[in-house]
Amino acid sequence: MPPEITQIKQKLLQLHDELIKVEQSGNEAAQTVELDQSSVGRLSRMDALQGQAMAKETQQRRALQKQRIESALQRIDNNSFGFCIRCEDEIHTKRLEVDPTTLLCLECAKQQER
Repeated sequence: MPPEITQIKQKLLQLHDELIKVEQSGNEAAQTVELDQSSVGRLSRMDALQGQAMAKETQQRRALQKQRIESALQRIDNNSFGFCIRCEDEIHTKRLEVDPTTLLCLECAKQQER
């Protein structure tokens, strides 16, 4: 395995571990909001519900990022990492350093944006 790929793999593993730690602490914020209406005002309940919705959205984004990281690690293990899934050309190392979970080379990414 080339040294660049080894460094990227280490970066992915570190990101994965960080996401798991944050995920564990963020699960509480996404729990069901239960406030006693007699002691808590309507605006406080609305704030709590908004906070819960934001926490759930953040949780979903973390899950998607975790899935992308796991997919990249799997591609590293089966030697398909660093190749565009559309044209199968090699993805430039600098692009992978910026976003190691990317699936497309720069040209295919530009075409997809159009």
